[in-house]
Amino acid sequence: MPVGILLVGGFGTRLMPLTKHTPKPMLTVAGLPVTEHQLAMARKAGITKVVLATSYLSELFTPYFGDGARWGMQLLYAVEEQPLGTGGAIANAAQLLTDNDESIVVFNGDVLSSHNLSEQIRQHEFHEADLTLHLTSVKDARAYGCVPTDSDGKVTAFLEKMENPITNTINAGCYVFNPKVIKSIPLHTVISVERETFPTLVKERGNVFGFLDNSYWLDIGTPNALLKGSRDLVTGIADASALETAKVSHRDRQSLIMETAKVDATAIIDEGSCIGAGAVIGAGAHISGSIIDSGAIIGQSATVRNSFIASQAIVGQNAQISAAFVTKDEILTIPA
Repeated sequence: MPVGILLVGGFGTRLMPLTKHTPKPMLTVAGLPVTEHQLAMARKAGITKVVLATSYLSELFTPYFGDGARWGMQLLYAVEEQPLGTGGAIANAAQLLTDNDESIVVFNGDVLSSHNLSEQIRQHEFHEADLTLHLTSVKDARAYGCVPTDSDGKVTAFLEKMENPITNTINAGCYVFNPKVIKSIPLHTVISVERETFPTLVKERGNVFGFLDNSYWLDIGTPNALLKGSRDLVTGIADASALETAKVSHRDRQSLIMETAKVDATAIIDEGSCIGAGAVIGAGAHISGSIIDSGAIIGQSATVRNSFIASQAIVGQNAQISAAFVTKDEILTIPA
């Protein structure tokens, strides 16, 4: 049975101001933390033991996720005292997977994906690979490093960003490792698997495969991308398996309302908005394409568009909020 490592230790710099007080994996999309959606993907593929590799604001994960029993999983926590890069974080987390000879699946905390993880694992084990990466195709690969493969699906190179990419196939951030590869990563050392471990494996003719799957995939590393990811989960564009076991009061292609939220019958909730548990939406309010976090209050006849209203924030009567991050203390513009 494969096991998992979920990389949730980043500072979320690109997601500022949303990550000012909340680590990015605990930000809410479609009524649940990003991490909960990723754990649902792991569970769907048969992975029931996952290590959360944490660092920044690590103390906020355990109160919510605990030991994982609520989701039928075993969750363990590896805390980095100092950021170690992706490779160092993986090596550190793997110390909790003692005597493990099974495939280790590594998830990137910046990604929402609906790809066929079960098939990625199956192909990895069929090939007896050292490493199998989820690859996806994008229209314009200039913003990414690209990953070419040969006719057998073996990775031939890891190329940095370039003006004229030789392929539009990119690294999508989900990896299946043979545990011996992770054991070769030095402990307590800052290492990037993308820039060091992977290119070295290819150069040394390691058995590195790409699994190309062009299902829904989104890097949620910016506030606008996070809002888009939430809308895509609500509307069904992205796989929202986590909602199958969540406490949901109402869901359609326009809106998601969690249990204990109070939404006035005259309010309009549309364009994939989600209303968190315990939130209150006043009469005549219009919530469009937005995330209203748990416990937030939206006043009568207020309009909220393409915004993230944080937990415990209050939006006043008749207020007009657009492309903003609202906390209980401040209103900050979300960068375009």
